[in-house]
Amino acid sequence: MLAILFAHAVAAVLAPLVVRAMGRNAFLPLSLVPLASLVWVVRNWGTEQSLHIQWAPGLSMDIDMRFDSLAAIMAALVLGIGALVLVYCSRYFTDDEPRLGIFAAEMVAFAGAMFGLVTSDNMLILYTFWELTTVLSFLLVGHYAERASSRRAATQALLVTTAGGLAMLVGFIILGQVGGSYQLSVLLANPPTGWLTSVAVVLVLVGALSKSAIVPMHFWLPGAMAAPTPVSAYLHAAAMVKAGIYLVARLAPGFADSTPWRVTIITLGLASMLLGGWRALRAFDLKLILAFGTVSQLGFLMVLVGTGSRDAALAGMTMMVAHAMFKAALFMVVGVIDHTTGTRDLRKLARLGAQAPALCAIAVLAAASMAGLPPLLGFVGKEAALDAIATTAALSPPVRTLVLTGIVLGSILTVTYSIRFVWGAFGRKQLRRPSPAVADMHRADPLFLAVPALLAVAGLAAGLASPLMDRLLTPYSTTLPAGPDGDYHLALWHGFGQALWLTVLIVLSGAGLFLMHRRVSRLRFERSLLGNADRMYDATLRGMDTLSIRLTGTTQRGSLPLTQASILVTLVLLPTILLAVHSDGGVRLRLWDSPLQLAVGLMMIAAAITATVMRNRLASVILVGLGGYGCGVLFALHGAPDLALTQFLVETLTLVIFVLVMRKLPAEIDERQSVGFKLPRALLGVAVGATVTVIGAFAMNARSTTPIYLQLPDAAYHLGNGKNVVNVLLVDIRAWDTLGEICVLLVAATGVASLVFRNRRFGIAPRVADAPNPDAGSGPETTWLRGGDLIDPRHRSLVLEVTTRLIFPTMMVLSVYFFFSGHNAPGGGFAGGLTAGLALVLRYLAGGRYELGETVPIDAGKILGLGLILSAGTALTSLFLGAPALSSATLEVTLPLIGHIKLVTALFFDLGVYLIVVGLVLDVLRSLGARLDAEGAAEPARRLDSAEVTFR
Repeated sequence: MLAILFAHAVAAVLAPLVVRAMGRNAFLPLSLVPLASLVWVVRNWGTEQSLHIQWAPGLSMDIDMRFDSLAAIMAALVLGIGALVLVYCSRYFTDDEPRLGIFAAEMVAFAGAMFGLVTSDNMLILYTFWELTTVLSFLLVGHYAERASSRRAATQALLVTTAGGLAMLVGFIILGQVGGSYQLSVLLANPPTGWLTSVAVVLVLVGALSKSAIVPMHFWLPGAMAAPTPVSAYLHAAAMVKAGIYLVARLAPGFADSTPWRVTIITLGLASMLLGGWRALRAFDLKLILAFGTVSQLGFLMVLVGTGSRDAALAGMTMMVAHAMFKAALFMVVGVIDHTTGTRDLRKLARLGAQAPALCAIAVLAAASMAGLPPLLGFVGKEAALDAIATTAALSPPVRTLVLTGIVLGSILTVTYSIRFVWGAFGRKQLRRPSPAVADMHRADPLFLAVPALLAVAGLAAGLASPLMDRLLTPYSTTLPAGPDGDYHLALWHGFGQALWLTVLIVLSGAGLFLMHRRVSRLRFERSLLGNADRMYDATLRGMDTLSIRLTGTTQRGSLPLTQASILVTLVLLPTILLAVHSDGGVRLRLWDSPLQLAVGLMMIAAAITATVMRNRLASVILVGLGGYGCGVLFALHGAPDLALTQFLVETLTLVIFVLVMRKLPAEIDERQSVGFKLPRALLGVAVGATVTVIGAFAMNARSTTPIYLQLPDAAYHLGNGKNVVNVLLVDIRAWDTLGEICVLLVAATGVASLVFRNRRFGIAPRVADAPNPDAGSGPETTWLRGGDLIDPRHRSLVLEVTTRLIFPTMMVLSVYFFFSGHNAPGGGFAGGLTAGLALVLRYLAGGRYELGETVPIDAGKILGLGLILSAGTALTSLFLGAPALSSATLEVTLPLIGHIKLVTALFFDLGVYLIVVGLVLDVLRSLGARLDAEGAAEPARRLDSAEVTFR
């Protein structure tokens, strides 16, 4: 199972390269990945396999996967139809299709994500794959990003399904906490009870119903028809919308008898079946007819798998397989029609059946299965469903009759819109000649027709081989209680029973309703009885926007002092009140261990007080930095050289960034523009300092057991294979925290660049060749820095250039030393990256923006991206090797001349940290330095041009 996920991930990464090399034909080799995975599923059908990888047991985030009968059914649909859709894409798209490589990668990744979803046994891992399918669906639906309709449809689908997914996550957490486990297999074996469980079940159902487009969250699915037809054939017929059906089917054996289960599922499922079928009769776009039909069929499936009986579950699995086959085939037929005629409007299609008889035959076969006609699998599933609902003991007799009536009415609508689809697309419509769109159509590629034909014929073959389908689908249904009349088995003929007569009634009534379609078409109410869900969605978004604007306007007044004061007041009041109510006192303090600490502390206090009254901005920043340097000295005095080194480097870099920003500000603070009173601010500052001190004192005195830090040196050496406790914590023991922090650094770099550049991102600092006059200042004299020749002589320092030329290599070597020695001595990737960043700062200060471009002629974003790939790749590599994420391995070799080398794989994670810090510094220098320098240099030129125009 892990190999299948890995294969799809690799194929998704390579897909853009394959498409670039092979064009649209690249979909053919890419289809081999899900096809080979399908072979594995078929070979292991009927077996139960599980996989357990310990990842983060404290968070219940172990990788637990389980392959059983239900997973096998869903995996076969996801992988089998996924492979066929990829083959279909090779003829649907042209070689000049924009973003085709990205589209291919998203389709393959979606297949892998769906396989991970249906095989996940851990609810939190299932949720991860669930949201991954949501994101990929958003990208696929919005493939034509230049179209407003595609952007709206993608956003709508994302918001609805993500909101449902968040509710589902809360339900998962409640179930996990109440049941004592996050494994589905454990919870289903011993399901928890109580009112909290009922709340959790409702929340989980919200996620499942939103994913499967069940009323009232059905409206996103018809809108998603703005996606390319292969996306509709895969995501909205066979894969994504089946995720909710799968989740309900998975949980039904354990939770079908809970109080809110059947009421929620059956009521909303029947409403979806009837509403979707009715809306399908009013649409004229062939894809919209199928989309509303999908809503109707999903409601039908939800009723079957949610009833909670053995026969209904068997019927649900049968209908799910049949629906995947006929609906994917019909969507592909619509794609062929659109591709060859240029329209999907049934009012513009006439005599297409005569022009394309093979395509017509495929559509008729698939539509017959959708209508439930024998001998197709749709008929077998429909009869099984009617019989199961009519005889189930899970529902009371009145409810059973009501549900059966709703299914019959919905099935009548299904027959009607099935006939309407075939007649609207291929009928003669009382015309003697083909319509213009049909007359001008071009011939479809044989492979283009072969894929939907295979699916349509598969529906026929599965219906004829219903006993074989019964053996394949029954193992899941046996996990639910059997009916009173024994076990039901799939077959084409069950005699003249109630199900057969209901089928006859459904077919005749559906055909009669179609014959009266002209009268039915006149029943267009000005306002829908249930309202317009799409307009409700828009109204909800407008209301949320209005609420957020008013809330933001109330809390965010645009005043930085006010906002900061609100945060600090909360910081003072909340802990103080809690300590006053719950604290037992007993705080003991030791003010200092040596007089040197007292001296450093007094210097920090004096610097802080002086900074508050200093009017010169640069002096204030230096005084604030003095406090940071004093903190580093205290670290060193307490025996933490690694922290002291990092503190000194960070403080130095922070001072440089402050100086770069303050170049655009006045040197002095204008007291006349100050707002508010200084006394309240001073009191608040003192209160914050006192609060933090008190909290620290209580935290130190709250320890009641042996502190864990006493075990860290041994843990760092024996678990992380390093003697530097701080570095081992960062890159091994608590590497997840570090990974999150470097992601924050990436966001910060992007935010700074966005604020400065506004319009577009300038990735590389300008080089000497990019200067307006690159030969300015060049001569026979020795040049210490190439960019220095382009600096205004008034701002140029030869001493600084010479010093930089001599010190820069030393600083870079020192940064590499810190990087390699950090696992056993003070240093590490963070300290090494900061040292390299300071070397770049020195180069920039001495040589200007052109020197920065000459030093690192690489896009800062690429350095940041490479660092993130290395850090995240270390985590993923550990998983694929069967070890916990970010776990370290040690390699020991002895080399000639060099000697014994002990290499820890955490070094690669640390290398990612190093590159991210370097990229961040480069990004800041490029934006706050080089970019602002360029704007400053352009300003005098603009003033000169303006003066010249005025003079003229």
